[in-house]
Amino acid sequence: MNYAIIGSGAIGGALATQFARSGIAAVIANRRGPDSFHEDFTTRVTPVDIGRALEADIVILAVPFDAVADVAALRADWTGKIVVDATNAIEFPAFRPRDLGGRPSTAIVQTSFPGAQVVKAFNTLPAPVLAEDPRRDGGSRVLFVSGDHAGANGTVASLVASLGFSPIVLGTIAEGGLLQQFGGALMVQDLLKRR
Repeated sequence: MNYAIIGSGAIGGALATQFARSGIAAVIANRRGPDSFHEDFTTRVTPVDIGRALEADIVILAVPFDAVADVAALRADWTGKIVVDATNAIEFPAFRPRDLGGRPSTAIVQTSFPGAQVVKAFNTLPAPVLAEDPRRDGGSRVLFVSGDHAGANGTVASLVASLGFSPIVLGTIAEGGLLQQFGGALMVQDLLKRR
C-alpha cells in the first residue's frame, strides 16, 4: 500500500507528522504545489504535485469540506482507491455543523468519488492533539473508523494502528459516520485505550 495526504493545513500537517514519526512513507500534496511546503517532515513524507499524489492506493482527504468536489474532479474514475474522509462539514463563521438534511457528511463525500471505497477517519481529534505522540500513560489514543466496505475499514484500521493509535471500527457510514462527523457524539473525544 502507498499513501497520500491531500491538504497541508492543520490536519494534513498533523497526519504528515504521524507518518514521519512512525517511519511510514507517504506523499503530501496541495493545490499550490510541492514548492509551497516549508515544513520538513523528514524523508518519509515527500511533497509532490497533486496528480502524483492521486496515484496512491490510499488517499487521505485533509482539505476543507467545500474542496472535496474539486479534489474528486481531478480523476474521472476512483475505482480501486480507498479514500479516507478526514473532513468536517462546518458552517463558517458560526462554527456549527452544516445542515446536511440528516445525511452523514461522508455519504456526501462518497458520491463525489465514483468507484472508491470511502472511509471516515482522522477527523475527531483537534489537529494539535492529532499531531501529538498517540502513545501515552501505558496506552494509545483512540481513532474511529467507519465505512461501507469492511475490507477498506480493516485496511484503514491497520494504518491507524501502524501510526500508533488504537482504532475502533464503528461500522457503516450511516452508523459510525454520523457519530464521527462534526457535531456527532464522538467529536473531540480524546480517549485512551490501554493495552
